[in-house]
Amino acid sequence: MAVRRRPAHGGHGARGAGAAGAAGAADTSAADTALSAADTRRVRAVLALGGVPFGELDDGVQQVQLKLLEQHLAPDRAPVRNPAAWAAAVASRVAVDWHRGRTRDAGLRDRLAARWTRPAEHPEDARLLALAVAEGLEELPPGQRQVVVLRYYADLPVKDIAEALGIPEGTVKSRLHGAAAVLRTRLREREVG
Repeated sequence: MAVRRRPAHGGHGARGAGAAGAAGAADTSAADTALSAADTRRVRAVLALGGVPFGELDDGVQQVQLKLLEQHLAPDRAPVRNPAAWAAAVASRVAVDWHRGRTRDAGLRDRLAARWTRPAEHPEDARLLALAVAEGLEELPPGQRQVVVLRYYADLPVKDIAEALGIPEGTVKSRLHGAAAVLRTRLREREVG
């Protein structure tokens, strides 16, 4: 794999110090990480053989170039010894990731479609319940309302709620339990649930 390189001084000679020298260094860094035309064709071929659709090959090439840039800029990583082999291996992993993402997206799409296409058995009852829950949420203390919304409306796990709010998981669970008890009582009083 031919990686294009420029002189380290950026072509500015002795006057390369200062802003012009910094710009030259930035150009060198970008040039060190660019794939040659032949390498780009090779990466596109690996992606195509990996089953990535033609319309998404450019995105795959960009992902490989981004990984090459990350590799180049990471101070704790060793330099790439065989860039052609490295780019081909990364391209094959990008193709695998594309398939995994597509499978995950299809599963999510199916679950969402199943959730939202189910007709409500009693739409009026469902509407009344939703209104009663919304009113009940307004009456909750802010801490309880916050965890209920994050847990049941944003669908976040308890661990993520605790991290987002900067509180222990036990506090999140306690607030959820208290909020559920209050909502249950209020819904029973209104004879909705």
